[in-house]
Amino acid sequence: MRLPPFELERFFTAHEFEVPHLLCASDVEAFSMAELLALADERGRELWERLSLGYTESAGGPFLREAIAGLYEGVEPGDVLVFAGAEEAIFAFANVALGPGDHAVVVWPSYQSLHEVARAAGADVTLVSLEHESGWALDLDALERALRPQTRAIVVNFPHNPTGAQLDRASFERLVGLADEAGAVLFSDEVYRWLEQDEALRLPAAVEASQSGVSLGVMSKTFALAGLRIGWVAARDRELLARLAAFKDYTTICNSAPSEVLAFVALRALERVVERSRSIVEANLPLLDEFFERRGGALEWVRPQAGPIGFPRLTVTSSRAPSRGHPAEPGACGSDDFCRELAREAGVLLLPGSVYGDSGKHFRLGFGRRNMPDALARLDAYLEPRLRPVG
Repeated sequence: MRLPPFELERFFTAHEFEVPHLLCASDVEAFSMAELLALADERGRELWERLSLGYTESAGGPFLREAIAGLYEGVEPGDVLVFAGAEEAIFAFANVALGPGDHAVVVWPSYQSLHEVARAAGADVTLVSLEHESGWALDLDALERALRPQTRAIVVNFPHNPTGAQLDRASFERLVGLADEAGAVLFSDEVYRWLEQDEALRLPAAVEASQSGVSLGVMSKTFALAGLRIGWVAARDRELLARLAAFKDYTTICNSAPSEVLAFVALRALERVVERSRSIVEANLPLLDEFFERRGGALEWVRPQAGPIGFPRLTVTSSRAPSRGHPAEPGACGSDDFCRELAREAGVLLLPGSVYGDSGKHFRLGFGRRNMPDALARLDAYLEPRLRPVG
């Protein structure tokens, strides 16, 4: 297997810990250990205090699989397989479910491994694009046209990364129907579930909606525990789960014992964990609404419906400050130049759309961190002399 460089991860490796203000994070402000343990109930405290640092069960501890199953309707602990983060789960699924001669349809832009690992496994991949002009809505007619007799998987990511878009209920039901009619697995990346701006927008999980649905979850995003490196798939296809478990024997084998217990603690306090994340996002969004209204001549976005991220677009940019009496020149640079200069001059990191393969002027902006107002103020100050005529 040969994989191309993972552009997003290479970008963060180079910049994430070098810039003081991260304005593109895809997760929510992380819990401290003390803050998380304060949520532990009696069972969680007992597991933590009696924890032994040996090998764990490969599929995940029964207590953790029970807690994860409780997130879904009609799902049993045996329908859950725990991985070292969502990335391992994606890697295992693509290698187990797809191979030479197979075809997958993947929504784009998306996390690179959702399509590149399938390609590396030998499958042909068709990307179905979401478009800014259509409000990042999924074109289900285009998705249906992309299906082939060889289509083995339809891979979606809603709530969507990087746009924050969400499917409506009718579109979701049609999507499930298309997958079932094609005999394809609906592999649904649902790592931002529970962070819908309006709870009425919350959709059923794929595993709840279809016998062949596979739901991907992780502790990193909504649950603000990226450092645990705990993810999972929930599926009612036990034969698929068995093959995934056998593949995992060649990757991590089993999960971190402390991480499993801490994930259990968080899931037992689900309402409080989700409310914490929602409160951070809900405090930051009005600041962004005001910012984009004020900077509407230079930046625009489709307001996210879910999650802590959006995918704005530059409409006026400049790689240099305007001279006296002259406004900034439109179209002077793309998002790569803009993000690079912003990091260098203002110490604020945005994620250029090019890491997703977007050649335009989009960039990912994150608003799940408590220090977002400070980072946004720095971005605003950077823009001021570049976007306003002087004199």
